Amino acid sequence: MKGTGRANGAITFVNALATGTGSAAGISLAVEAALELEPTSGPTTLAVAAESDSTLVRSTFQAAMHQWSPARTWTARLRIRSEVPPARGLKSSSAVSGAVARAVAAALHILVTNEEVGRLSADVSQSIGLSATGAFDDALATLEPGVHVTDNAARRRLRTDSLDPSWQVVLWIPRHSHLPSPVYRDRFQADPDAGRAAERAALRGDPLAAMNANTGLVERIVGYDYANLRSDLARRGALGSGVSGFGPALAIVTPPERISGVLRTLPPGEGDILVTRFTTGPVEFPSESPL
Repeated sequence: MKGTGRANGAITFVNALATGTGSAAGISLAVEAALELEPTSGPTTLAVAAESDSTLVRSTFQAAMHQWSPARTWTARLRIRSEVPPARGLKSSSAVSGAVARAVAAALHILVTNEEVGRLSADVSQSIGLSATGAFDDALATLEPGVHVTDNAARRRLRTDSLDPSWQVVLWIPRHSHLPSPVYRDRFQADPDAGRAAERAALRGDPLAAMNANTGLVERIVGYDYANLRSDLARRGALGSGVSGFGPALAIVTPPERISGVLRTLPPGEGDILVTRFTTGPVEFPSESPL
């Protein structure tokens, strides 16, 4: 039995650590998981390529098998490929977890909703200490188009809105990684007012205002000095910009005709630059050939 699952990276509009409400939207950087299952009379085992093996991958596989095939045991082989830079705030963990869960469901011929996969992914991330809130907003964003606002504690969708399909997303990605979100929990919760401003903007359907309010808080707590750069980007025509997750990635939303000015504004040699879009349909890898 074989199954393939796909998900995508995403960017933050509201970090949920401050108030419990989070907001994120998917971007066209894909993750794909391919799973092979064979029935066995012994305990379930999982083989994963060394470069893809992690506690997250194994915990997601175990949780999905427990939920969707609790009475059977399997010999499993799993392969993963990803376009999402890890530990940069671009939701690589949520994307990998979602892709693995979808691969399990596909191999078992089980139909599951995005909410089911997202809740499973969020539960796993929180249970292993990878996310303080479970990041249900990130999980949904990696699975379906639109900008999502969620109550992360209740694992509940509050609203989903479409985004202008012409908008481009420029990612400026400095070459260092972030710490897991539980490290920052107390610092965010000690400054709830800024978090509430971002939350209110997201709940009224203004993701760009939410992004601006959120990033001021994240920069202050985590220690990024992006304010002058973000002002320069706005003068160059960017519609909005902000730290994604806990960074260090800076996500810049821009109309296509302003991309050249945005790219010229980014500091040369200080980080990688990717140009992508918000997702508008099913997740696709550039090549549809199987792993």
